[in-house]
Amino acid sequence: MAQEGAPSDLPAAALERLRQQAAPGGLFTSDLSVNEFVLVRQAGFEPLGLVVGSSIYHIGYQPAMWRQNQEMQVLTQATYHARELAMSRMEEEADALGADGVVGVRLVVNRYDWGADLAEFLAIGTAVRHAGGTSHRTHDGRPFTSDLSGQDFWTLLRAGYRPVGLVMGNCVYHVAHQTVAQFLRTVGQNQEMLNFTQAMYDARELAMERMQAEAAERKAEGIVGVRIDERSHGWGSHVIEFFAVGTAVVATGEASSLPAPQLTLALDG
Repeated sequence: MAQEGAPSDLPAAALERLRQQAAPGGLFTSDLSVNEFVLVRQAGFEPLGLVVGSSIYHIGYQPAMWRQNQEMQVLTQATYHARELAMSRMEEEADALGADGVVGVRLVVNRYDWGADLAEFLAIGTAVRHAGGTSHRTHDGRPFTSDLSGQDFWTLLRAGYRPVGLVMGNCVYHVAHQTVAQFLRTVGQNQEMLNFTQAMYDARELAMERMQAEAAERKAEGIVGVRIDERSHGWGSHVIEFFAVGTAVVATGEASSLPAPQLTLALDG
């Protein structure tokens, strides 16, 4: 999030859109489904506007040894920093709306034909504010972020927990190729491919460890909704990014008295 008094790097059009939405009687926007919108309102929060952060990043080159399992640290750092920039700009938009947090956050990576080494990292979600005026910001004054659906957000609050932030960890890893001799030894046989197993295991563990470290920095008690995504981003079949992401949460002290949802539609819609 931008420091108070610091110049904003948000586009002028975004600042004007946010100004109009923050004005009394301003129109809100949201990517929440109807069910999500209703449940977020029933949880005591009002949607303020769709908030977006973007960073188009040039990903540097890093050679890898053909027969060696290794982390591609240049690529790991590039993809992590690009997501951080997108997240911080999304938080900056939420801050401009006076939001307590952002729900339903999606992190997207786009590649374009006009730049083989370029990727756009996009963060998007719905900024919300507590209708009763109770601050739900993090311990350091930032809007909370969460990739939970509106339904899961409502359930989490009712269970006596609240989100403190979307936490992530990643690892871009080169999985070593087999030699001809290694390939021939496995032809027609059932056996574990220990080299591949160890590479994938190590890479996932690094991503998980970094995600947990972020949660600890935010003084969280745990992480819910964790998922681990794997993509090559066009680097080739043997270079894979393992991306771990989830919502860090803390207990509020007691279960909420939120009423049962007043919906006639299925809650998983």
